[in-house]
Amino acid sequence: MASLDMNGPYPLTDNEIDRRVTRTSPGNYGLGYTKDDGTFIVEYVGRSDDDVNSRLHDWTGKKYKQFKYSYANSPKEAFEKECRNYHDFGSSEKLDNDIHPDRPNGTNWKCPVCGY
Repeated sequence: MASLDMNGPYPLTDNEIDRRVTRTSPGNYGLGYTKDDGTFIVEYVGRSDDDVNSRLHDWTGKKYKQFKYSYANSPKEAFEKECRNYHDFGSSEKLDNDIHPDRPNGTNWKCPVCGY
């Protein structure tokens, strides 16, 4: 079974993001909701190359109810994890992500799953 390998889930509110995501760091996140049986349903995966806390705030007040997150040691690590999560959870066929994760500007990094 696929795993985001992230902390959470937590309510997707400004206060909860600031309470939980305390470092300024690259990182990854999953957005979704928890079913009655406790299973977190991933609806969207994303990343920040420099501040995952700030990026999560962009999603408050929208469709998603909860988030999971993890820190990354570098933008490349965040990009590669986002790619793995994207493929593990069904890519654009099952996720709300419209496109494959884009590599950061100025890099030629390849997806570790499909080589994109």
